[in-house]
Amino acid sequence: MADHSLTRYLADPGGDADPAETAEWRDAFLALVATEGPARARFILDQLAVLGRDPHVGWSPELVTPYVNTVPVEKQPVFPGDLALEEKLASLMRWNALAMVVRANSAYGDLGGHIASYASAADLFEVGFNHFFRMRDLVFFQPHSAPGVYARAFLEGRLSENDLAHYRQEIAGPGNGARGLSSYPHPWLMPDFWQFPTGSMGIGPISSIYHARFMRYLTHRQLLDCEGRKVWGVFGDGEMDEPESMSALTLASREKLDNLVWVVNCNLQRLDGPVRGNGKIVDELEKLFRGAGWNVVKLLWGSDWDGLFARDAGNALVRAFATTVDGQMQTFAAKDGRFNRDNFFGQNEELARLAQGMTDEQIDRLKRGGHDLVKIHAAYEAASRHRGQPTVILAHTKKGYGMGAAGQGRMTTHSQKKLDEAALLEFRNRFNLPISDEQAKNLDFFKPAEDSAELQYLHAKREALGGYLPQRRTQCEPVPVPAADSYAQFALAASGKEMSTTMAFVRMLGGLLKDPVLGPRIVPIVADEARTFGMANLFKQVGIYSSAGQSYEPEDIGSVLSYREALDGQILEEGISEAGAIASWTAAATSYSVHGVAMLPFYIYYSMFGFQRVGDAIWAAADQRARGFLLGATSGRTTLGGEGLQHQDGSSHLVAATIPNCKAYDPAFAGEMAVIVDRGMREMLVEQRDVFYYVTLMNENYAQPDLPPEAHEDVIRGCWRFARFGDPTARKPLTLLGSGAILNEVVQAARQLAEEGVATEVFSVTSWSELARDGQACEQRALAGEAEPGLPFVTQQLKGRGPVIAASDYVRAVPESIRAFVPAGRKYVTLGTDGFGRSDTRAALRSYFGVDSASIVRAAKHALGA
Repeated sequence: MADHSLTRYLADPGGDADPAETAEWRDAFLALVATEGPARARFILDQLAVLGRDPHVGWSPELVTPYVNTVPVEKQPVFPGDLALEEKLASLMRWNALAMVVRANSAYGDLGGHIASYASAADLFEVGFNHFFRMRDLVFFQPHSAPGVYARAFLEGRLSENDLAHYRQEIAGPGNGARGLSSYPHPWLMPDFWQFPTGSMGIGPISSIYHARFMRYLTHRQLLDCEGRKVWGVFGDGEMDEPESMSALTLASREKLDNLVWVVNCNLQRLDGPVRGNGKIVDELEKLFRGAGWNVVKLLWGSDWDGLFARDAGNALVRAFATTVDGQMQTFAAKDGRFNRDNFFGQNEELARLAQGMTDEQIDRLKRGGHDLVKIHAAYEAASRHRGQPTVILAHTKKGYGMGAAGQGRMTTHSQKKLDEAALLEFRNRFNLPISDEQAKNLDFFKPAEDSAELQYLHAKREALGGYLPQRRTQCEPVPVPAADSYAQFALAASGKEMSTTMAFVRMLGGLLKDPVLGPRIVPIVADEARTFGMANLFKQVGIYSSAGQSYEPEDIGSVLSYREALDGQILEEGISEAGAIASWTAAATSYSVHGVAMLPFYIYYSMFGFQRVGDAIWAAADQRARGFLLGATSGRTTLGGEGLQHQDGSSHLVAATIPNCKAYDPAFAGEMAVIVDRGMREMLVEQRDVFYYVTLMNENYAQPDLPPEAHEDVIRGCWRFARFGDPTARKPLTLLGSGAILNEVVQAARQLAEEGVATEVFSVTSWSELARDGQACEQRALAGEAEPGLPFVTQQLKGRGPVIAASDYVRAVPESIRAFVPAGRKYVTLGTDGFGRSDTRAALRSYFGVDSASIVRAAKHALGA
């Protein structure tokens, strides 16, 4: 007997030339389902789909399914918890989150905060916390819902009432015996609490994908068994408009990341209005994710709708949902039961009959799927069990759920931060909260007694899942770093050999990879530029990671530098995606805290495509306390030559200097780089400091000098005396500063000036920003009234006489950063590459921007008054 329950999802076959034949095909398929089962039906459909895609037929399947729950009632697992207790706990968290935000804004109107996002996502969070989010899992929290996560931590005893009272008061909090709670998830500000920064829309989604992939990388390389662990991400439907959110979906499906589950909170509303007012965001996202190869679970309607669907023999509900755009759906969310009876169920007689026997209040209380704990559990369970694909749960909710006239579904609800007394009492009544009128009006926080059934239940659930979340851990064994001369002796004692600093770095990296202890922890990362940077020799040495191994014979298999992919490959070759590569670097750079296994990523890329292109992602990595190396190759505005404006970097060091835990260096010589890399590794792997290094590399070959041992410490501090030229007793002394490839121009200028009787000392500046930070620290200590604030290092280095001329391949603002610390009385002139880049030879570019030796000589003579 055919399963005619399936007919409710059939589209209206308008324009059917032969309805009788169509009916026969339908009956045949329904009979197949009934007699042979769904598996056989799917097989037959797959076979027919192959025929349908023949060019002569030109058919492709529709990627959007009916606007109903993916998990039908009969497939729902038994809810494993105490529904009444969980609903009560969720209500308490809703109240405390609301009270936290409203109290802060009542006292300090400019603090901001968000209520409506968490109001829509509260149940999605709670089912995860109570049944699915294990302690070893990675959970990316929707940032605007942070108050709800704090509210849960308060009930768990991890935050105090005083802490909640200092929401968004990170400066005042400690002074009042509390920890100030950050606005959004920020590991830098709350290092024992938040794991992942998600406050910048789009960064959380792409980061979650690459973290899931990095877990596979660790497993396949036998560094850490990550099997059984999940990456969960709760994101907003509006956030899906960010390009970063969508940019790596196919990577997740290609890698078969079934350890990844996204929950997209489809409350249909952004800050200003509907996400898709004239369309349906759930349908759009379903099509997008299915097309990208994800498993899609739709969580749209709560249990209250089950009876309506069961009685809907004519399929009126499904047809109505198919034609209701999101803008209208938001109007239904904002209005009461009477309005919905008249305007939704009143559309036709079939719908009106379904609503008969229901009161206006019952209609008003019809839940969307994202507010029904039983339905959420069924969707999460289906996602957790799915294999071979990442899963996205599209959860239909109401923004500002439960806020009534004060905010539910309204255009202004995202920015709603204050509620009057009537609205507070209405909220209290809506969720049956055990607080008095006075407590509600006073916005008192509420926490049941420690021995109450509610808190005992809450603690038991987290204990069963391994512990409390979110929680950031930093326990990690130090990793020994080999002596620099074991892998970089060629650079420290280069003896004038010509090479570029890029090639010097690649040679050092090859040596480090051979170290038996550190080598396996190194993660080389490139964005389809390994051959550009001379790294092809590493293909055979350590291989390129591929979860599928290598199922083909590469074209260059006979070459010494042939392309080699392997399951245990070490290089992460991310294709043409700087956003993906930096997300991959962040996953490796934070492995020490996320997985308790310290890894050391080296991401090398065209420097122009770093801070300028993915600066927001680098900032988020800094927030997450990343440890690793960023290598800005072919750096400098004149060093890259013919590539031109879009490729020539003159600003990355300026941006890098704005990130507090980024140490930026522009070494001119291979020996300097060796010292910097050695110091960075020790700082991050042995001392375990939360810093990362940005080092610029050049592709210009020139003679590399030996680096004297006594200069090593000065290299790290920011500058060292490279040489003196001319008679030191000459009447006109001069100091020249240079960094990167421009240091050679400085040296050439110094020689010319010496021939003309000007005594010149040359300093190699390895880090303008470290010099500036040291000077600023001394200045701050002096302003604070310390008796011995110290003398800035660059002031000590420049204690001579005469003008100081500084030149770099970057904008003048970079060398200008140390002007305040140049000794009084010494004229300071800066040369840089301000403006857009040009395509030409290095010599022509340096002359054009005024940073070649002739320009430096002219500047020196002008400063000397000659």
